[in-house]
Amino acid sequence: MSHKRILSSKEIKEFKISEDRKLFSAEHNEILEGLTTDVYFVKTYEILEAMDKLDTEVTVEVFARSYGVFCGLPEALALLEGTGAEVWSLNEGDFFQAKEVLMRIKGKYSNFGIYETALLGVLASSSGWATAAKEVKEAAGDRPAIIFGARHVHPAVAPVMERSAIIGGMDGSSCILGAKLAGIEPKGTVPHAVMLIAGDTLKVAKKYDEIMPEEDARLVLVDTFKDEAEETLRIAEEMQGRLQGIRLDTPSERGGVTPSLVREIRARLDLKGFTDIMLFVSGGLTPERIVQLKDAGADAFGVGSYVSGAPAIDMTMDIKEIDGVPVAKRGRIPGITYTERLIKHEIL
Repeated sequence: MSHKRILSSKEIKEFKISEDRKLFSAEHNEILEGLTTDVYFVKTYEILEAMDKLDTEVTVEVFARSYGVFCGLPEALALLEGTGAEVWSLNEGDFFQAKEVLMRIKGKYSNFGIYETALLGVLASSSGWATAAKEVKEAAGDRPAIIFGARHVHPAVAPVMERSAIIGGMDGSSCILGAKLAGIEPKGTVPHAVMLIAGDTLKVAKKYDEIMPEEDARLVLVDTFKDEAEETLRIAEEMQGRLQGIRLDTPSERGGVTPSLVREIRARLDLKGFTDIMLFVSGGLTPERIVQLKDAGADAFGVGSYVSGAPAIDMTMDIKEIDGVPVAKRGRIPGITYTERLIKHEIL
């Protein structure tokens, strides 16, 4: 094995949390060592070792209890590196049906059984986020949808969540690490904080235009101080063709971003000849609201909590063969499940 693993009750009792630990999230080596596993898998290891059955060859299958978008494959394969197991799975980004086999693993139980908890957690959470992202993108259609969800989850998993949203179909990520992991550059405007500190939206817009790279969109948040339509026209006129878009993030205390507000701003911009200025909307968006705002004239969407708060997709790992002999717990069908969708992966 390429890394040490916790494989006994004695090792668990001896493991101590460092007094200078700053964050509660698991570090990479702790996951690989099995410290995020359920303790009963360690006990399983000890029992099988005592019965001289630890190296029993098994074939297991992972399936989900509901439909979704398959996500988390690179991390799952990383967990299985060095185990000597054979692995098959769907492609990342594939849509799956309830009870469909998502992954099959064949090898010595002693080499990979300890990772069942972590592997299921990776796939369940990532697929849940990717599935919600797919729903967002289907609602947005040909208009961009950016994931703004990092602030709603623990920072340790924020990059995983935002990468999953990209796999699910969204067009960009505001989280720096999430975007980089997805192979893209992060996207985002500026928050209300800079407007409040500077004291004037127009001053911020002009300074942004002056100092930011030319490839960064000139897209200004307009709901901090004034009526959104008034602020939009003021900035559009002052920036003399440099304004590419405005962002509407009206708080719920003021009614949020409504279709009527979007229609009004679109109409006022068009009447002044600013037909090319796009309307980017954010704030508590759901697929249903996206459809309504798109019909009203919104051009792009920033979505956070709908994706970040999506439930994990319940997944199960079942042993289907032992030394080549079909087996199953009661209620399940023994033997590997026929499917032509799985592809084999080469892992070290």
